[in-house]
Amino acid sequence: MRVLLVEDEPDLAHALKEALEHAGYVVDLALDGEDACAYLLTEPIPYSLAVLDWMLPGVSGLELCQLLRSKGNALPVLMLTAKDRLTDKITGLDAGADDYLIKPFDIPELLARLRALLRRPPQLQSHQLKVGELELDYNTHSVQQQGEAISLTLKEFQLLEYFMQHPNQVLSSEQIRRRLWETGVEPTSNIVAAQVRLLRRKLTSQGHKPPIETVFGVGYRLNSSRSGVPD
Repeated sequence: MRVLLVEDEPDLAHALKEALEHAGYVVDLALDGEDACAYLLTEPIPYSLAVLDWMLPGVSGLELCQLLRSKGNALPVLMLTAKDRLTDKITGLDAGADDYLIKPFDIPELLARLRALLRRPPQLQSHQLKVGELELDYNTHSVQQQGEAISLTLKEFQLLEYFMQHPNQVLSSEQIRRRLWETGVEPTSNIVAAQVRLLRRKLTSQGHKPPIETVFGVGYRLNSSRSGVPD
């Protein structure tokens, strides 16, 4: 899942980015409100969450949240702030924030609140994705195929998650690159093909037919009818 993190304190920003990436998120980091606007309003990137600091240079986190809601964007937003008065909390929530975390805070609490926000959409209420005989569990960060555990790296897990969110749809290399690698990072030209190849190898290690198909000249597709059928 992809997260937009907006925090103007560099040390805290990079510590949060590292913690989120360690927890399995793909993170785009903005250090001010103007950069955040570019990510949210210009870049066609499907974020799952936004973590916004209230006090930012230029456009504030509160204004960012209001801007999102004014455009009908329901992206879950966690507001970070040192403002701890009840009236401040009410202001943040009324601006459209879904949750409110007061600084200083512990990283485990931040991660727990993000997991709670992600459980709100209907497609994630069960904490799992299931396509054919493939099951992906967000809580345990695990994958099973026909009941057998499949050991995946973080990037392989993120790639499979993206495929399982779009079963039987063709995803281009560019779509996958933009989803799995943070903005500003230019991976090597064959990185998507290499990552798909590694994931496919693990999903076929027990004699199953490869569920991820190459659509030549277009991209890749997770075929739900082949996600658990042995050869």
